[in-house]
Amino acid sequence: MIEVRPFASLGHADHGWLNAVHHFSFADYHEPAQMGWGAIRVWNDDTIAAQSGFPPHPHRDMEIITFVRSGAITHQDSLGNKGRTGAGDVQVMSAGSGITHAEFNLEAEPTTLFQIWIETDRRGEAPRWGQREFPRGERAGRWEVVASNAPESDDALVIGADARVLAATLKAGETIELALAPQRHQYLVSTNGAIEANASQAAPRDGVAITGEDRLVVTALADTELVLVDSR
Repeated sequence: MIEVRPFASLGHADHGWLNAVHHFSFADYHEPAQMGWGAIRVWNDDTIAAQSGFPPHPHRDMEIITFVRSGAITHQDSLGNKGRTGAGDVQVMSAGSGITHAEFNLEAEPTTLFQIWIETDRRGEAPRWGQREFPRGERAGRWEVVASNAPESDDALVIGADARVLAATLKAGETIELALAPQRHQYLVSTNGAIEANASQAAPRDGVAITGEDRLVVTALADTELVLVDSR
């Protein structure tokens, strides 16, 4: 089963400094039919204005992955961690027993990113944060795992959930495949180019919800970057 969720049908909130699109129910956007997908609870498509951001706020028992599409985000938290994550790179935060953090765009241009929340399998653990560069050229024409609960085998950032976050860059006309477990759930977004996923076409930033499939074949109809989460 593949369901395409058009970008224009998703939740939207424009706060001035933050223009946010919500793939699933979040904050003031409440849609009982879209409370998540598998273990994915949140997928926000955010544009953060220059010199602005999220002031300190708490999280608990959630795996939070930030995939920066353009610009950069600077993180600071109650554990003393601080770091800047640039375009194409990824940061993860396991909120565990509780953490307070702030996220700011300190750049001179808007920052665009996906923030993805995945339900944890390890409630109450010590919180942690990590960040890593993932050069886009190294995932040209192939899937790269950027976050996983098996970081050693996947060479990825660690998260405490039965899930993987993958990314790929494709030129127009290129095709890549991914073996899937039919009982699991996948959610795919193409950042800036139309794609065909199996027999379904999706425009840029549409959500593609997948389950019951044993293989995913994605063809780029224009140059693009793909982000996919595979979860229980």
